[in-house]
Amino acid sequence: MSLDRRTFLKTASLAAAATSLHVLAVEPDQTPTPRSPNDNINLALIGAGIQGQGDTRFALQVPGVKLVAVADCYDGRLTHCKELWGTGTANNVDLFTTRDYREILTRPDVDAVLIATPDHWHKTAAVDAMKAGKDVYLEKPMIHVYPDGPEIISTAKSTNRILQVGSQRVSSIAYAKAKELLASGAIGQLNMVSARWDRNSSLGAWNYTIPTDASPETCNWPGFLGSAPKIAWNPEHFFQWRKWSAYGSGVAGDLFVHLFSGTHFITGSNGPTRAMATGGLRYWKDGRDADDVLLALFDYPQGFNLSLRVNFVDGGEESEGFLFTGSEGTMEIAGQTVSVMRAPREKDPGYTITTFSLAEQEAYLKQYRQKYPDTPPTGPTYPAIEKFSAPHGYTDNVDHFRNFFKSVRSRQQPVEDATFGFRAAGAALLSNLSVEKGQIMKWNPDTMKIG
Repeated sequence: MSLDRRTFLKTASLAAAATSLHVLAVEPDQTPTPRSPNDNINLALIGAGIQGQGDTRFALQVPGVKLVAVADCYDGRLTHCKELWGTGTANNVDLFTTRDYREILTRPDVDAVLIATPDHWHKTAAVDAMKAGKDVYLEKPMIHVYPDGPEIISTAKSTNRILQVGSQRVSSIAYAKAKELLASGAIGQLNMVSARWDRNSSLGAWNYTIPTDASPETCNWPGFLGSAPKIAWNPEHFFQWRKWSAYGSGVAGDLFVHLFSGTHFITGSNGPTRAMATGGLRYWKDGRDADDVLLALFDYPQGFNLSLRVNFVDGGEESEGFLFTGSEGTMEIAGQTVSVMRAPREKDPGYTITTFSLAEQEAYLKQYRQKYPDTPPTGPTYPAIEKFSAPHGYTDNVDHFRNFFKSVRSRQQPVEDATFGFRAAGAALLSNLSVEKGQIMKWNPDTMKIG
């Protein structure tokens, strides 16, 4: 359903007059992609941890997709993938599993790979896959360090492979509605965006369960380390890798990058020009080197500021959300729901004359009313509230994979290509640099370079 500015104001008027909250369910595009009965996309999973297995469940909900191979450094996850998707399951294939993802890349039956490894493997696995002729769905953040970005982008171009980054918000029908509303002027001129992602649980703070059989025999420790510093076997580093910067990107790479993806998609921006951040380890002082509290401010060349916050020691339930503040209202996103509260600007500037003499008050008020007649208000009473919700049970995870596989078939660029992914991750990781250096960091969002 399209909602232009005029329609929005008309609907807002009716809502205000009725003093009620209007809820509009946004319907997803159900048009199937034409394909022959044998036009299956054979998918391989590289990195079968929590995110990897979760992603695969969503990917296999898209018609015409089969999982044919899995690579992971822990034997237990390979076993479980066979239990989930091997022979005798709904996937109905003899699932190939390996500790070495390079074996997958040599297989002619693999069309595309889903990469959900630790961050420090993202670039290498993605580049290897594209050079092997595979299309790539690459989990966020696209990069672990800045040099990763240009190499991934250039490889995608030179190999003519499809690469989509896994921040699902760019495929969300709710975020598409928010983008439409902002562009229509529903809240006037945008001047500030505030976003948060707070957690209050041990699992939310990356203390993932370590299996009882974890050992150098069941885990490919050298394969996990890759380019990271070579240290002795450490099951916490293996299974809780997000807690260390050698493998992960902290809360900025895990969560800020989602908020950047959403902000950039809705506003059409390439990214900020300056970043200022602070944070620290406030609670989870368990040997990790990734901060559990991070706050950051960003300047955007379009004339608005972005503030981000992540708190792993929050006293409430986990929450995530956006607040877009404009000159004529606000727009809030919570989950798959968008709410707009409109407050139009006043037509006259008002006055403060009570400290003047009575004669001067009378003279000023007479002059003021000649310029700004005291006419009774017409039209609706503001602020008016509008609310837009995706259908019950909707998930943008499936839509993001649907968009990826559509690109694989059509060879058209995906909704979140390598350039978009680098701009989101590059902006997010400015937070880490700002905290580390204790200074403002500058970024060119067009050339994607620091300084």
